[in-house]
Amino acid sequence: MTIVAVFASAAICFAGSPKISFLEKSHDFGTIKEEKGPVKYEFEFTNTGDAPLMIISAKGSCGCTVPTYSKKPIQPGKKGKIKVTFSPTGRPGEFHKTVNVKLNTPEKYTLLRISGVVLPRSEKK
Repeated sequence: MTIVAVFASAAICFAGSPKISFLEKSHDFGTIKEEKGPVKYEFEFTNTGDAPLMIISAKGSCGCTVPTYSKKPIQPGKKGKIKVTFSPTGRPGEFHKTVNVKLNTPEKYTLLRISGVVLPRSEKK
């Protein structure tokens, strides 16, 4: 029984692991107008590991920041994207938001950041 456990542990150690490499992990939208509505940015990444990469979950720091991503495994060497939509409605001023991404990598989590300044709606006279 002990020998089987040792071989099983060794197999897990040598099975390889996924690794996520982003082109960039933060994006500044600059100055945006509240009345123009939501803005979007796609964070592009590559699986630079040697096993399939899975995004388990991605959660924005508030309801105004919504990430979307593929639920399918990203094979080694392949690219993927996490699209982040920010809604500026009712949020004039400077903003700094994050998206916490849970992965099947050894690090388990990575953080994406968006920022910018929302110009308030112009009042009609």
